[in-house]
Amino acid sequence: MGAWRWIGALAVAAAVGTLVAGPAHAGGREEIVGGRTAPDDAYPWIVRLSMGCGGALTAPRVVLTAAHCVKGTGYDSSITVTAGSTDLHDRDAIRVKSRYVLRASDFRDATEGDDWALVQLAEELDLPLLPLATDRTYDRGTFRVMGWGATREGSTSQQRHLREVDVPFVSDRTCGRQYRDAGYGFTAREMLCAGDTKRGGIDACQGDSGGPLVRKDDAGKWIQVGIVSWGYGCARKNYPGVYTQVSTFARTIARKTVELSEVRLASVAGTPLT
Repeated sequence: MGAWRWIGALAVAAAVGTLVAGPAHAGGREEIVGGRTAPDDAYPWIVRLSMGCGGALTAPRVVLTAAHCVKGTGYDSSITVTAGSTDLHDRDAIRVKSRYVLRASDFRDATEGDDWALVQLAEELDLPLLPLATDRTYDRGTFRVMGWGATREGSTSQQRHLREVDVPFVSDRTCGRQYRDAGYGFTAREMLCAGDTKRGGIDACQGDSGGPLVRKDDAGKWIQVGIVSWGYGCARKNYPGVYTQVSTFARTIARKTVELSEVRLASVAGTPLT
């Protein structure tokens, strides 16, 4: 069926072989396919997860990422989150461990939807937060996606510096038809597509999974409309990137974010927050 673009961790991409998750950008040089180096202080809420995925802070102790990036719901201190810098080698970057992971209870596979998860951190981060789109008002137009993932389809190299690229909205009708014709599922209510369907060349790619798809609201502030989820290859002209549609899950994500922000794990031992 060709080369899938699972934008998850490199280990995940390797495990599925031709399936690749997430889009990438690239500019004058090919970086996050079709993009450019991100300004140092443009996105203070973005983070990098040690398994090879991206994420965004929804609360001082909570990161929103993709469900396919994590193993499941439960206590997990194996993830290291790097925050506060676009340079992953920056000595001043903040590094903190995870304590608990909550994966969407209905998640089975990225191509079936429900591709979101929350990572509770061991300590709070004093950084700006990224608000969620709570309805579909901003689910059209031109979006921006960023990440440290591969710069071309099939690559396993990750970037030291954060990259960004602008990607236009693609309708559910067009996107769904392309993927269904290729033999894959598409759940319009839970998925949002973006990319250049005529020329290709702009997208996320391996290692960008879980990162935010954003746009400006009416006040000129960034809001998160999507989560890098899956796709067919990277930056192919007929196959735009597929993102988890945040507005569909915003109320649930917000409620679970509050729970993970307030709960003391020691007091809920044996009581998973599902």
